[in-house]
Amino acid sequence: MNTLSETWSWLTSAAHWSGENGIWNRLVQHLWLTALCLVLSCLIALPVALVLGHLGKGGTLAVNISNVGRAVPTFAVLVLLLLTPIGAYGEWPTIIALILFAVPPLLTNAYVGMREVDRDVVRAARGMGMTGRQLLFRVELPLALPLILTGVRIAAVQLVATATLAALAGGGGLGRIITAGFNLASTPQVVAGAVLVAVFALVVEGIFEAVQRFAPQWARGGFE
Repeated sequence: MNTLSETWSWLTSAAHWSGENGIWNRLVQHLWLTALCLVLSCLIALPVALVLGHLGKGGTLAVNISNVGRAVPTFAVLVLLLLTPIGAYGEWPTIIALILFAVPPLLTNAYVGMREVDRDVVRAARGMGMTGRQLLFRVELPLALPLILTGVRIAAVQLVATATLAALAGGGGLGRIITAGFNLASTPQVVAGAVLVAVFALVVEGIFEAVQRFAPQWARGGFE
């Protein structure tokens, strides 16, 4: 109970919210790193998943290969990247490790979403004379969007939690609060950092849930 009260005192201290090492600055750094890695992961995974899902060829192999990455700890990937020449390029080892971590759920959900589109609807669209491009963007993509958004949500929440590893490579983010707490042997600061990460992840989860709930009908799997 004493640790909880000390953690609360640490979190409510104005001195810990301002300055270069303050919570607000670390939160902005964490948000930027998460958003950057999420955007880059989407740019890599989603086009591949959409094309393979549309063609119906090679998707299973791609998904299985990407899922192999889940068996490799992100921390191990980060350490290996730091030992390569890439380690000399600032936060790029962290960014690459996080991208490799985020790609599997994005690729898997997008591909499965595309393949679960009702084949009768696809055949009817082809019968109406739609081209492959029109079929992809006007029929398959809107119907697969709920699962695609689920994959993006999963990747975003996982990135928020895993981006704390950036602190181990000298980067910014909320992880720096945790590592500083360890260095100072301050349990309240370590717990406070963990709480901040957890709350941030829950906020991101809530935002995506709200987006999916209040999105237009086509974003929930139907047509307007």
